[in-house]
Amino acid sequence: MKQELQDKLFEKYPKIFRQKNLTPNETLMCFGIETGDGWFSLLDCLCQSIQLDLDQPRSEETRQVEAVQVKEKFGGLRFYYTGGHDRIRGMVDLAESLSYKICDVCGGPGETSQTGWARTRCSDHQGAMAGINA
Repeated sequence: MKQELQDKLFEKYPKIFRQKNLTPNETLMCFGIETGDGWFSLLDCLCQSIQLDLDQPRSEETRQVEAVQVKEKFGGLRFYYTGGHDRIRGMVDLAESLSYKICDVCGGPGETSQTGWARTRCSDHQGAMAGINA
């Protein structure tokens, strides 16, 4: 993901991305968000939903969600984290499932390729190299 988009998420959700400045021995967030720019809105929506849920008063204490690694794997989003509860697990599962229908380059409707390197792209970006916004 482009640095400017990543920085927007880091700035907007500092509690979720608290681990971004830790060392590789402590977390994989030090490598940043390892996805295409097309999933920015999906990640923004996920993080907003998580933080809004965590900020609601509740009787039981819930640990703050902290992203440990955010990346693409086998054409889909992977959002690894600590903290949270079952409802947040559902939010993450939904976002990961939706990523298989969203182009990781432009954010439009996409499909996961069935040949070669698995990636989720729209017809305009199927031939685009990973990490390049064609």
